[in-house]
Amino acid sequence: MYELIELGMKTYYIESPVKTGIYKMSETEVLLIDSGNDKDAAKKILKILAEENWNLSLIINTHSHADHIGGNAYLAEKTGCKILSVGIETAFIKYPELESSFLYGAYPPKPLRNKFLMAKASNCEAIEDYEAENGKIEGIEWTRLDGHTIGMIGIKTSDDVWFIGDAVNGPHIIEKYHVSFVYDIKRYLETFEHLKTLEGRKFVAAHSKVADELSELVQVNLEKTLEIINLIQNVCRKPMSFEQLLKAIFDHYELNMDINQYVLVGTSVKAYLSYLYDEGKMTYGIDENQLKWTTLD
Repeated sequence: MYELIELGMKTYYIESPVKTGIYKMSETEVLLIDSGNDKDAAKKILKILAEENWNLSLIINTHSHADHIGGNAYLAEKTGCKILSVGIETAFIKYPELESSFLYGAYPPKPLRNKFLMAKASNCEAIEDYEAENGKIEGIEWTRLDGHTIGMIGIKTSDDVWFIGDAVNGPHIIEKYHVSFVYDIKRYLETFEHLKTLEGRKFVAAHSKVADELSELVQVNLEKTLEIINLIQNVCRKPMSFEQLLKAIFDHYELNMDINQYVLVGTSVKAYLSYLYDEGKMTYGIDENQLKWTTLD
């Protein structure tokens, strides 16, 4: 764990719970792609950089989830590096209370104000604004991979290596959790199609083995997404409240609920309901002051 692995002349990653990309901007200056899940991860990353005599100039966050930005604050404090992300993700990075509040739907109770959902705040600039002022970052391209969050990006280095964040999960993650976190199902499905068009030599997803191509990984994720859509439609053949539906999904996949899983899986289930309603496949009604969802045949 926390082993430095070379993927190209200028491209590396650190094998860790959330893979961290490294790109050499020069012989001594590097940028990171994501920063790990906390201060301890950041310390290990910084130790690796010091061993290689590399100075950290820039962090690009693929998205704002705590396990991808948790090292930002410590690394910025120690190195003075800039931090970039895209669009609204920058607000969540600067104000991480938004993440727990977004998941819970109000000010979150103390059990949800934890490092797994709420990283330490760090100053972040929109990559669009940064490039407008400074020009494109040499050796780096990026593309939108929305759906998992409001605005995730994938980053390609000059070695034809793509870092794609949580656009897809590895089979072991899918088999363990089944319901991956998704904000927008329509854009999630569109991103699957977009991923198939990406040209590269290596593809690094944060929670999967490095792949030479993406079609198989995309297919596994797509099949699970369609499976969940089908499950929700079957469960809601009779009117079902959100809480009843959520319990049915946990029971079906033999998942154990805690408050973190309640908000993470619950948010994803709501995303599926929004998608199915917008597609004309489900409707809702109010029954004795309960909002209930029903599949349309």
